[in-house]
Amino acid sequence: MFKHILIATDGSDGACEALKVAVEMQKIFDADLWILSVFRHHSLREASMSMVRPVDPENMDLMMKHYASDVAESCKRYAIDQQCLKVRAFVKSGRPAKTIVQFAREKGADLIILGHRGLGHTEGFILGSVSHKVSGMARCPVMVV
Repeated sequence: MFKHILIATDGSDGACEALKVAVEMQKIFDADLWILSVFRHHSLREASMSMVRPVDPENMDLMMKHYASDVAESCKRYAIDQQCLKVRAFVKSGRPAKTIVQFAREKGADLIILGHRGLGHTEGFILGSVSHKVSGMARCPVMVV
């Protein structure tokens, strides 16, 4: 039924629970499992409004990319430890919901799995969560864990 499963993760508790489900789904359907971690561009405007001032604001994007890479690799290691051998990890920059849906379309994902609440900030409460946006924009089934 599902040949290509996409798990979107940000390292949150909800995303970790979704990963466990995705690994089990991969085993059931012998599907490819794609792990995607999306990081947002950290603008100088956002940094200026933050209470935490980075020493070098130019490197914020690099720091975000490294964090997303660490999350993706950690998830991949977990999947492999669970005997999931058809797994690949990806890191993308962009708005999370839009990037997840675009990636799923480009790769031909049959199913997107993600946690119900991630590491998002106040914007999520006002504009809607990533999982809500993805479920509304995706052309394939979306499982929210």
